[in-house]
Amino acid sequence: MRSHLLNGTTAESYRRSATEGVERVADKLASVRGPFTGTTPAELAPVIDAVDLDRPLGDVSAALDELEDVYLRDAVYFHHPRYLGHLNCPVVIPAVVGEAVLSAVNSSLDTWDQSAGGTLIERKLIDWANGRAGFGPSADGVFTSGGSQSNLQALLLARQEAKTDDLSKLRIFSSECSHFSVQKSAGLLGLGAGAVVSVPVDAEKRMRATALAAELAACRAEGLVPMAIVATAGTTDFGSIDPLPEIAALADEYGAWMHVDAAYGCGLLASPTRRHLLDGIERADSVTVDFHKSFFQPVSSSALLVRDGATLRHATYHADYLNPLRTVAEKIPNQVDKSLQTTRRFDALKLWMTLRVMGADGVGGLFDEVCGLARQGHALLAADSRYEVVVEPSLSTLVYRYVPAGDADPEEVDRANLHARKALFASGEAVVAGTKVDGRQYLKFTLLNPETTAADIAAVLDLIAGHAEQYLGENLVHA
Repeated sequence: MRSHLLNGTTAESYRRSATEGVERVADKLASVRGPFTGTTPAELAPVIDAVDLDRPLGDVSAALDELEDVYLRDAVYFHHPRYLGHLNCPVVIPAVVGEAVLSAVNSSLDTWDQSAGGTLIERKLIDWANGRAGFGPSADGVFTSGGSQSNLQALLLARQEAKTDDLSKLRIFSSECSHFSVQKSAGLLGLGAGAVVSVPVDAEKRMRATALAAELAACRAEGLVPMAIVATAGTTDFGSIDPLPEIAALADEYGAWMHVDAAYGCGLLASPTRRHLLDGIERADSVTVDFHKSFFQPVSSSALLVRDGATLRHATYHADYLNPLRTVAEKIPNQVDKSLQTTRRFDALKLWMTLRVMGADGVGGLFDEVCGLARQGHALLAADSRYEVVVEPSLSTLVYRYVPAGDADPEEVDRANLHARKALFASGEAVVAGTKVDGRQYLKFTLLNPETTAADIAAVLDLIAGHAEQYLGENLVHA
């Protein structure tokens, strides 16, 4: 079995096996006809259940043959131009090369004596991202597993920086369109769901600064402590960007920590034309960035940025076996001193390879393309009597709803939209997401593929309308 260990003596076997795996994936990417096959859990589960994990195949080629049946054939392929579902992006080749390198070398980014150059590369990228955000020389940060972890750590820092030890008095303010990880983080931090104050949004689904001001005043009048304000730069459903300068002013006035959840909108940091949409982010205390959304990186690649690096001390714990306190005086750069995680992948390498090959403008230009495509999609929806669209896009998301001609029962229209989404997914021809707006069922395009065209959007809208009309027609006949 030692022949399967990756080391100097097995380097040639590694080269052959990795090459074969890459060739299988490349062939699959070149041959898929749609983003999905339409398989169901009932169809696929028996195939995987039939695999006996106690009877190894003993051969990489045989395992790859089997992988075709249990995974590759029915995977959902985000690279396909008609994948319009969730916040999943196609990935750029330099990042995939970085993924292959980091997996093989297998550095752990917790301590210098496990990562050396990897530590310094991650720190350089954090400095670069902080510079893009407009933070000064005292800024710092750390890579994380994703936006939820970044938001959790940001709110941990905010809790520790709050001016009271009475957790029952702490309040977090976020818009009604903010990510659910805000509520989850409050629970994990011992604050409870009631600690999160939901602030109304305007017609563009942006936090209303006047409503925030009123909630903060009420908080102060009740003797409560405004621990943090979470502004969103790219809401999951609408891509809306909260008014950052106004929120920053209120955070200053009330002494609240300002966190910007830019998990989606962080691509604007590299945009050659839309960076101004993030004006005000430089006044935040912390920022979440998900490079695996709008920087076209493989999962996972995320980071938490903080304007004052000293606040990261709230995540620091010194273990004698790992990062003893003496290493601080010795100026040994241990990233575990800043992280909620201990063992941690060298995910920063993917972004490093991307920037070194494509440059920031190259990445930002791709994000600009999908934002421009969303504008075209909005024009198509606005001109199509079969649909109503909620808001003009700030980024690359469109939320819309099929509406039949004439009077129709709203609940029946809800069911028609839900049916259309499921039927489209089952067909494998395209993938779209769904959500609710004011209690009603809507559909959603999340456009993150520059290869998607306006013609693709128009074709998918025709498919959706066809499924919805068929559903309504069959129900009418049945009635």
